[in-house]
Amino acid sequence: MSHQVGEMDYAAADYEMGEVDEDMYFAGRIMGDSESEEEDEDEYDHLDNKITDTSAAEARGGKDIQGIPWERLSISREKYRQTRLEQYKNYENIPQSGEGSEKDCKLTRKGGVYYDFWQNTRSVKSTILHFQLRNLVWSTSKHDVYLMSHYSIIHWSSLSSKKTEVLNVSGHVAPSEKHSGSLQEGFTQTQVSTLAVRDNLLIAGGFQGELICKYLDRPGVSFCTRTTYDDNAITNAIDIYDGPSGAVHFTASNNDCGVRDFDMERFQLVKHFSYPWPVNHTALSPDGKVIAIVGDNPDGMLVDSQTGKTIGHVCGHLDFSFASAWHPNGYVFATGNQDKTCRVWDSRNLSKSVAVLKGNLGAIRSIRFTSDGQFMAMAEPADFVHVYDVKNGYDKEQEIDFFGEISGVSFSPDTESLFIGVWDRTYGSLLQYNRCRSYSYLDSLM
Repeated sequence: MSHQVGEMDYAAADYEMGEVDEDMYFAGRIMGDSESEEEDEDEYDHLDNKITDTSAAEARGGKDIQGIPWERLSISREKYRQTRLEQYKNYENIPQSGEGSEKDCKLTRKGGVYYDFWQNTRSVKSTILHFQLRNLVWSTSKHDVYLMSHYSIIHWSSLSSKKTEVLNVSGHVAPSEKHSGSLQEGFTQTQVSTLAVRDNLLIAGGFQGELICKYLDRPGVSFCTRTTYDDNAITNAIDIYDGPSGAVHFTASNNDCGVRDFDMERFQLVKHFSYPWPVNHTALSPDGKVIAIVGDNPDGMLVDSQTGKTIGHVCGHLDFSFASAWHPNGYVFATGNQDKTCRVWDSRNLSKSVAVLKGNLGAIRSIRFTSDGQFMAMAEPADFVHVYDVKNGYDKEQEIDFFGEISGVSFSPDTESLFIGVWDRTYGSLLQYNRCRSYSYLDSLM
């Protein structure tokens, strides 16, 4: 992963949705204090229109899901969409990878309706710190979601419409419990590059290899550790899982080429594997035996989770990969790449992909399967989240489109909700979609 962190071209201080000529390519800007002043709850767009949330009923009545007043802008939504498709520059580490991957892509039918728009919440500002790392939104139930908002980790309840700060990393964060191997002095001004939340455990990873572990049902922070003092120490991804003994573990992928496994019962590092290139993402198979590993190499790997030894290589992508996920059936997994594709693989036969699915604008930065295996979501860097019908062979998709950078996507564990974090100067928000059920007539009775 790119670790030179310059100023993003994108998101100039005067960037507004209404302007069309902004350069949407950006290369690793860290959003500093200029972004972090507390937002006024009453926000106005550049035309002095008060920006409001959008409900499902309003959207059905014709309101833009993001509250963008197209009728008052000098450009239609369709024309602006076309402009974005033409002008958005996909970030590539290997030139022309996006064009090169097109020949393998499966033609999918659009028009699937699997998740219905439910609400767009503008008081919840989802933000990004590293342009390649987009795993900053995590749902723990159909109405509970955790996300990064500047230096805060926020909990949003769509049931009570309440926003709560869970952890603020702008100042000093130190563990309130004592564990051997925990860095008691803690950290100051952690820049959170990645996040993972599962059940009641939240783990934030930082640019300098920081790991901050907090149980949501306990006050304070339980554990702090720095994985590495390497210059190139960005925490790229975190995967929380149940270990074979029942203890909760997590795996941290790092730019120093390491994959580290921590036991959260003993608060200890238990395994450390090293690979030939920076590791951007890992996913553990449902049976806990195999780890899918992707990073700064076009080829991915499957490795033995106990020994770290390579079991097989996955070849076909043309650029670096930043996303991986296993289907709950335990043998299908998917990888997301800067060549604008997601490849679906069968671990029983790695010789070729089961499907190659194409993004519209750019890299596939995150992938999620629903816990029942029915759907797979893949997120581009901006504007598009694609939801595929897995059971019917990825032939049909629902394309969710909006305007803004995507900070993360998350299905709720029960599959009922899909949350999408949108980062934009003016229209940053949290989108919620709810799974379509045949009993949708109940909605009209509520």
